[in-house]
Amino acid sequence: MQRDAESSERESSAILDYRIGVIEATIRTAKNIPSDRRSELLAMVAGLKSELDNLAKTHHEEAASITRFADASAHEVSRSKKNPKLADTALNGLRVSIHGLEDSHPVLVKAVNGFATALSNMGL
Repeated sequence: MQRDAESSERESSAILDYRIGVIEATIRTAKNIPSDRRSELLAMVAGLKSELDNLAKTHHEEAASITRFADASAHEVSRSKKNPKLADTALNGLRVSIHGLEDSHPVLVKAVNGFATALSNMGL
């Protein structure tokens, strides 16, 4: 049983790492994100990854949801033709995904809110 839990944790970590990599690649390759903003967003993603790795140890599903909404939000920023409704939906999902974690994971909540705000300030 211990072996199954360890295997599942490694698999979960690999999925989160993959999705964070997708977010980073999306931001790096987006032609409509200025280089100074790109650097800022990538630094935020690095901070998010660290906090999500900690969260995933005890709350994998929550970590997965946050990561998916962060991915969707980054995708909406990178689109050349933005859809404000999709952007609002993605960012709202990102903000809602951290609901209930304020007391137990305040650094994560601050990191997610900062990332969502930075994306919002880019015209979403």
